[in-house]
Amino acid sequence: MGGNSRQEYLAAIMERYHQSTREEKGFILQEFCAVCGYHHKHAIRLLNRRRKRPRRRPGRRPVYYLPELLTALKRIWLATDQMCSKKLVAAIPLWLPFYAVQVRPCRERAYEKLSDEVENQLLSISAATIDRLLAPTRAKTRSRGLGATKPGSLLRNQIPIRTHNWDISQPGFMEADTVAHCGNSLAGDFIWSLTLTDIHTGWTECRATWNNGATGVIQQIKNIETSLAFELKGFDCDNGSEFLNHHLVRYFSNHKPKVKFTRSRPYKKNDNAHVEQKNWSYVRQLLGYDRLDNPKLVELINRLYANQWSLYQNHFCPTLKLLEKKRINSKYYKKYETPQTPYQRLMLSSHIPDDNKKALNNLHQTLDPFVLKRQIDRQLKAIFKLVPVTSNVRKRI
Repeated sequence: MGGNSRQEYLAAIMERYHQSTREEKGFILQEFCAVCGYHHKHAIRLLNRRRKRPRRRPGRRPVYYLPELLTALKRIWLATDQMCSKKLVAAIPLWLPFYAVQVRPCRERAYEKLSDEVENQLLSISAATIDRLLAPTRAKTRSRGLGATKPGSLLRNQIPIRTHNWDISQPGFMEADTVAHCGNSLAGDFIWSLTLTDIHTGWTECRATWNNGATGVIQQIKNIETSLAFELKGFDCDNGSEFLNHHLVRYFSNHKPKVKFTRSRPYKKNDNAHVEQKNWSYVRQLLGYDRLDNPKLVELINRLYANQWSLYQNHFCPTLKLLEKKRINSKYYKKYETPQTPYQRLMLSSHIPDDNKKALNNLHQTLDPFVLKRQIDRQLKAIFKLVPVTSNVRKRI
């Protein structure tokens, strides 16, 4: 009898052997030894050997995601302007209640209603899983544009340098920067974007101005102040001539309440790290790198910045905030807080008056992120209709 036949015979009699009495086991054992030619003791070992159970894979059991989840995840990810996975995990609970809400005035649903199972999977999905599921559709990295900050030689001695912006624990201390929509050339007149970012909450406001003259910059700073839910306590900028001028110094000197006017070190962009990172996520990601040299666009862009874009970013887009940074040997280790929207940080702050919080909350209850996103897309189409198609490739995601 061959080896395979012996194994088949052993498997056939093993269950009967274990269910038999002592006397019956003796007859089965004698028969097994006679048929297979085994020694008595070896045959006993084979019959008493337990079957090996398949070894369970270590770790948590794999989760199988439904196809509807990937569709919904892609839609939310695209609606959030391709947000990174760590922030998207915090954004999904904010966006999911509006996913299948009826849209006024057409009374049509934004998308089909999701099942409870898909909603639970979306709410429990991890950042690593999002990266894995979205890997095939990730956008490629875009190239950088031109830098247009020219140093202002005036008033440098009168405006103190501030570099310790990491210990601020209340809203009102803001960093400022400008972005040039010059395309491939800094020559001539074109639109600039002014960006102000609150260091504590991450609340960011943008405005457009024709060229970067002091008059236009001050006008847009005043406009931003009227839209803030907190008082402006500090204004920190780079060394560009649009900020280091007598007009802005006079404005903040006469400002009530008093505003602390400071600047960063020359050629040290990390001194204004909070607002520098917003140049991409708030300005370039929205308007790209096209040359905007039509004065009629200023009003359209400001309408978009002050209304839909500000509400969309500050109310529904979580941001990461650095909690701790330490160096061990040659590596830096960073620890971040749980991602929150600027609106959530303002509501948790004890320095915001209750009336302002109530007004913010009432405004928040009227907002729908999917509706805001569609309004933003419509206004962008109107803006880019006035932008001539040139050899400069449009690089908005």
